[in-house]
Amino acid sequence: MRTVPDRQQVHWTRERCLCIACGGVRVNLSDDIVGCAKLVEQGDPDRFRTVMAAPVSARRVLFPLYAFNVEVSRAPWVTQEPMIAEMRLQWWRDALEEIAKGKAVRKHEVTTPLAEVIDPEKAKMLDGAIVSRRWDIYKEAFEDPEHFDHYIDATAGHLMWAAAACLGARPEAEPAVRGVAYAAGVAAFLRAVPDLEASGRIPLIDGANEGVATLARRAQARLIRPDLPKLARAALWPAIGTGKFLNDVIKAPGLVADGAIPARLTSGRLSWSALTGWFMF
Repeated sequence: MRTVPDRQQVHWTRERCLCIACGGVRVNLSDDIVGCAKLVEQGDPDRFRTVMAAPVSARRVLFPLYAFNVEVSRAPWVTQEPMIAEMRLQWWRDALEEIAKGKAVRKHEVTTPLAEVIDPEKAKMLDGAIVSRRWDIYKEAFEDPEHFDHYIDATAGHLMWAAAACLGARPEAEPAVRGVAYAAGVAAFLRAVPDLEASGRIPLIDGANEGVATLARRAQARLIRPDLPKLARAALWPAIGTGKFLNDVIKAPGLVADGAIPARLTSGRLSWSALTGWFMF
């Protein structure tokens, strides 16, 4: 039975060789994958836990994708200078363009394994996620609900669909996968609202309790389980607990402004997903 990684397994990622017990065989992952794992562990602990609960073959795909997401999502926040933030994002856009055009990809612990995982089509799609991250650099509000929805789909939907597709999801599953990603993206965004407001942003179109509850209901309505191959289901595990999270917001939307919503991902839910191959909304 595969379970949530214990402290010993997590310790392995801090060593030079990430050795994972798999069917009694110890499997060595490349130095670049180890580097990606460390980035994800430090920058996105919840996603790190979901990857460590997945089969080794999925980890080789998910760690580079999630490390890319860590690098891109934090780029707008590591500096107060918009121009520097734009340059950081442009570096990643240029790297994706190299992948999209089949050129030699710049050497980097994330770009090297990422180029082995995604094809040109997915590189172009992930470029859209970087473009949407430009919103994080500035303090302007979203123009309208459509602008907000596009941001969530680009930053959460592109990543989850890329992960699922790389793990074998069929094209007809894309709308449902993006629906799950939208719900999880909204949940993550709502959790970040207090920090966004503290940094001078205007994160929500309607930040009143009724508006927050309406957004949560709209997101919850898109939580429809996709029909996916077993391996591809691991791409959806970052959404574990999203349904309960959104239910809590619907019942008590004031929790968002207070930053008082409990964590979505629990060890029990993740262990159940690792055992069954599915996940609990």
